[in-house]
Amino acid sequence: MTALDIETPHGPARAHLTDGGSRGTLLLGHGAGGGVESADLLAVARDAAEGGWRVLRVEQPWRVAGKRIAPAPARLDEGWRAVVAHLSGTGHLTGALVVGGRSAGARVACRTAAQVGADGVLTLAFPLHPPGRPEKSRAAELTSVTVPVVVVQGETDAFGAPAAVAAVLAGRAHASVYAVPGDHSLKKNPDLVGAAAASWLAEVLPG
Repeated sequence: MTALDIETPHGPARAHLTDGGSRGTLLLGHGAGGGVESADLLAVARDAAEGGWRVLRVEQPWRVAGKRIAPAPARLDEGWRAVVAHLSGTGHLTGALVVGGRSAGARVACRTAAQVGADGVLTLAFPLHPPGRPEKSRAAELTSVTVPVVVVQGETDAFGAPAAVAAVLAGRAHASVYAVPGDHSLKKNPDLVGAAAASWLAEVLPG
């Protein structure tokens, strides 16, 4: 596994590479409360690499700097775009490009998918709304995605149940929702999370 330090307008980011082959490149961002070592991200990286994908788990600059609180969405998006541009310019992106991540990282991937030229978006524990506040919906971020998109969602996720996510995506071509056991952390069965992601990659972007 290789770590790449990448300069961004908000300080250095870091990408952790698991190189499974040239079928495509999967970029994964972390959540607001954790890093790239979360169980679900590790499982997805492992299973995607076994399926022939080059996987980069991206630490945002605020996390690399050791800060506890994530910055505003615009800064997150800017840092993410800088990482993708650097990786593209240095030849680290091969084949189809799938962007994604868990929770806040999933939101970043959705908001920037068109700007970075993504071929697909893979989201884990998409926070459809704050717990107990369904009126504060972030559905527009999901529905803004025009390429194939998948949401792997815990059955008891307080940020939005799988059925609520499926209702948002109903009728949209190339949109999938996988319900897995557990809550927003997706810690209950990480292997199933990885398997769901790998299945979607093989089905939608077979290479």
